[in-house]
Amino acid sequence: MHTYLRCFLLFLLLWSDAFLTPALAQEAIRRPEGDVFVDKQGVLRWQKTKKEVALFGVNYTTPFAHAYRAHQRVGAAHEQAIRQDVYHLSRLGLDAFRVHVWDVEITDTLGNLQENEHLKLLDFLVAELKQRGIKIILTPIAYWNNGYPEPDTGTGFSSIYSKAQAYTNPRAILAQERYLTQFLNHRNLYTKLLNREDPDIIAYEVCNEPKYSKPEARVTAFANRMAQAIRATGCRKPVFYNIAESPDVYDAILDAKVDGVTFQWYPQGLVSGHALRGNFLPYVDHYPIPFRTDKRFTSKAKMVYEFESADILQPVMYPFMARSFREAGFQWATQFAYDPMAIAFANTEYQTHYLNLAYTPAKALSLLIASKVFHRVGRSQSFPNYPADSVFDAFRASYRQQLSEMNTPEEFYHTSSTNTQPKKAASLRHVAGVGSSPIVNYGGTGAYFLDRLAAGVWRLEVMPDAVPIRDPFEKASLSKPVTQILWNDQPLQITLAELGGNFSLRGLNEDNTTQTQASDGRATVRPGVYLLAAGGKSTSRYTAQTAFNQIKLGEFAAPAHTKIAPQVLHTPTAQVSAGQPVRITARLTGAEPQDSVFLVAQHYYGRTQTLAMTTTSYATVEATVPAELAYPGLLRYWIVLRKGQQALTFPGGFTGQPRDWDYYHAENYAVPIVAAGAPLPLFTAALDKDHVEARGLASTNWTDYVTTPTGELALRLVVGQPDKLKSAAPTGPKTALRAYFGHKLAGRATELASFKEVVVKGRANQPATTVKVVLQTKDAAAYAATVQLGAEMQEVRIPLSAFRPDALLLLPRPYPGFLPLTHEFAPSRHLSSPTLRCCKWWYKALRRPMVSCTLISNQSLYNKLHVFYPDALTGSFTPRRRLFVGCRAKSV
Repeated sequence: MHTYLRCFLLFLLLWSDAFLTPALAQEAIRRPEGDVFVDKQGVLRWQKTKKEVALFGVNYTTPFAHAYRAHQRVGAAHEQAIRQDVYHLSRLGLDAFRVHVWDVEITDTLGNLQENEHLKLLDFLVAELKQRGIKIILTPIAYWNNGYPEPDTGTGFSSIYSKAQAYTNPRAILAQERYLTQFLNHRNLYTKLLNREDPDIIAYEVCNEPKYSKPEARVTAFANRMAQAIRATGCRKPVFYNIAESPDVYDAILDAKVDGVTFQWYPQGLVSGHALRGNFLPYVDHYPIPFRTDKRFTSKAKMVYEFESADILQPVMYPFMARSFREAGFQWATQFAYDPMAIAFANTEYQTHYLNLAYTPAKALSLLIASKVFHRVGRSQSFPNYPADSVFDAFRASYRQQLSEMNTPEEFYHTSSTNTQPKKAASLRHVAGVGSSPIVNYGGTGAYFLDRLAAGVWRLEVMPDAVPIRDPFEKASLSKPVTQILWNDQPLQITLAELGGNFSLRGLNEDNTTQTQASDGRATVRPGVYLLAAGGKSTSRYTAQTAFNQIKLGEFAAPAHTKIAPQVLHTPTAQVSAGQPVRITARLTGAEPQDSVFLVAQHYYGRTQTLAMTTTSYATVEATVPAELAYPGLLRYWIVLRKGQQALTFPGGFTGQPRDWDYYHAENYAVPIVAAGAPLPLFTAALDKDHVEARGLASTNWTDYVTTPTGELALRLVVGQPDKLKSAAPTGPKTALRAYFGHKLAGRATELASFKEVVVKGRANQPATTVKVVLQTKDAAAYAATVQLGAEMQEVRIPLSAFRPDALLLLPRPYPGFLPLTHEFAPSRHLSSPTLRCCKWWYKALRRPMVSCTLISNQSLYNKLHVFYPDALTGSFTPRRRLFVGCRAKSV
C-alpha cells in the first residue's frame, strides 16, 4: 500500500507539471529529427515526415586555427567556451551548423586522421550541438592552412598541396580519399557514433571553396571520385559540392554525381578595413543564379555554406539575406562566422566579420529574426525590388531606423527601440529585443529575452551592456578591445497584462540571489536570468534545472565586466555653420551616477567655456555649444570625466583637465566653423583614405595614393588590361570610387539649400574619358550625370537638374562574381526637386592640389557618392588610364 501510494503521487506530480506548463512540453518536440534525402525535384526532405528541410545557422571555429590558439592566450577553457557559445546559438533560435574542418590540423601529409586535441574538440562541439537540436553539415576538407592572421603551423596534406594541385596531383587525390574514409568512419568520443551514422550530421560538403579551371572533364572526375570515397564508407547522406567559387566551370559540377550544390554570399566584398556606412539593402535584395533554369541544377539541393554582411554592424542585413536565399530556393544557410565569446572583445578571428550575442547584440538579434524569416518564407517565393519589399510577411527592415522586426501574435522581436505595437500582446509567448518597445522599456544596451512558461509565469534573461569603443573592422589585436562589456543595474519596465504591475522576480542563474517585486511593472535588474510571476502565482516547481526548449531555465553565459579605464568614442563633425549652436554627442563608459561629465570648448586661442554634459541614454552624453561661441574659426574642445577629485580628459584619457596650468597634452577634438558659402570638404585624401571604397572592379585595376607637385596627397585610379571575361561575370565600369558622407552634412544642415551644382575638376591621361557621378539617397535611389575629362586639367559644372535616375552600382563588388553589379530602382522625382537640397563640389587632378572631396545634398536623403570611371557604355578602353580624384563642395 505504501509503495502504491508513492507511485500514485509521483504520477500525479508528473501529470500536474505537464498540465500546468504546456509550453515546456510543446517546445521540446518542434525540431525534426533523423536523416534527410534529396527528391527528384532537387528538394531536401526529412526521411520520416517527407517535409521540406529549412535550416538556418552559423559557422563556428573554436576547435581550430586562430580561434583555438586565441582561447589559449586569453586563458579560456575550450570546452567551457564551446558550451557557452552553443547555448547562445540556441537562444538565437538557430538550428544549423557548418564548418570547414581544418584538415591540416587533424591529418598527416598522407591523409591519415590524427587523434588529437582539435579532433576531440570537434567531437565535443558536435555533441553539444546535438543536445541543442542543432543539425550539422560538415565540410571535411578545408584546403586552408591554419595560420590566418598569423604564420601557418599546420602539417597535414593541405600544407603541401595547393588548391590547384589538390585535384590534379595523384598523391594529393589519394591523400584526400584516405582522409575522407577515415573521417567518415571516425567514432565521436562523446556521442559514441560514427560520423557517417550520426543522424544529426545530415549531409557532407566535400571540400571548401575549391579553385578549378578548364577543362571541365577532370573537375567532374575529381568531384565524382571524392563523392564516391564518402559513399564507399557506407554513408548514404546527401553529398554537396561547391559550385560558386569557380563559376566558369559550373558545368563540371552540374555533371558530377552529387546530390546538392553549395554557394556563398559576401554582398559587399570583404576586408574593407573599416565599418561600411550607407544603405546596403539593395545589395541583398535578390540572389539570382545564372544557371538556375538548367535541369541539372534544378535536380540538386541548394545550400549556402557561408554568408555575411562583412564590415557592417547594421542590424538590417540578415533578414533580407534570409529572404533572398529562400527566394532563390535554398534550404540551408549558415553565416560565417559566429565569434566565440571568449575572444569577441577584440574581434581577431576574421576582423571583417563580427557577430556575437554579447558583443553585437543588435546584429545577433537580427540573425534571430533572419532565422525566423528563413523558416516562414516559402522556398522560391518571389518578392518585388527594394524598397517595396522592406515589409514582408511578419517582418520589417528599416535602414533609416536601423531596425529589424518580427511581429506575430506569438513572437515579437526587435533590434533597436521601436514604437511598433505587438500584433496581439495577450497571445505573446516570446519577446526579445535591444532597446525599448511597448512591451519592455529597458535602460541598458544588451539584449534581453522574455519567454512564457505558463500563464502569468515568464523567464527573463538580461545580457550585460555592450558599448562599442573602436571600429571593429580595423586591424585587430588581442591587445585592443573593440567593445566594452559592463555589468550594471538597469531600469526595466514590463507591460504584459497577465504579469500585471506587481510581479515577483527571482534569480535563477548561478550566484543570482535576487528576490524582489516590481512596482507598476518597474524593477531594477542586473545581467542574469529571472523567473517572473504574477501576484499569487506559485513558482516552486521551476528550478534552474527545469528544461525549456533546448535549454535549462537557469542557464546563463556572459562575458565578465571589461576591466579597462573609461573610454570615449567620438568623431568631430566635418564642419559647422557659423552662428548656429553646435551639438556634440559622444559615447562614454566608466561614468558612475555620482560622477560628472562636462565639455570644455575653446575657440582657438580665444574664449573658453565649460558646459555640463547630460546623459541622453546609457553611455551617451551630449552638450550644446552656444551660438555666440560659434563664430568662424576653429573650435577646439575636450570631454572631461570627473570622479571625485580626479579628472580624466579626452581625447587620450589623461589625468587632469585642459584649464589646469600644468595640463600639457596637445590632443583635442576640433571642428572648423565656417561662414555661409564656404566649401564643405567631404573627401580629403590625407584624412579620409581609410574610410572610402576605392578599388578596381577587375584584378588588373588598382588604386593608390600619390603626391601632387605641390606635395598634397591624391587618390589615383588605374585601369589596366581587361580580364578575360568569364562566362557568368557581369559587365560594368572599369573602376569606381565610393564615398559615404551623410555624417558630414549635419553641421551645415541650415545651408544645404545654397548648394546648387556639382563641380568636377580633374584630368585623365587619355582624351574623351567619360566619368559618371552618382548620388545615392538613404532609400537607395540613384541619380547620375556624366562628364568628359581629357588630358588637360578642366573644370566641369553639373547642375543638380542634370542628374537623372539611374541604376545603382553595387560597390564594393558583390561576391560571388556572377551576382549583379547594379540595382535597378526608379525614383519618382528628379534630383532637382524643390524638396531636395543640393550642392556643388569638384575634383582636382595630379597636376593640381588635392584638397578634399565628394559631394553634398539633402541631409535626410543623401548619403553616398559613386564615381564610375570610365563609363562602360563608351566602349573605349586604353590600358593604364589614370584619373586623380579629389574634390570639395562649393556653394553658389
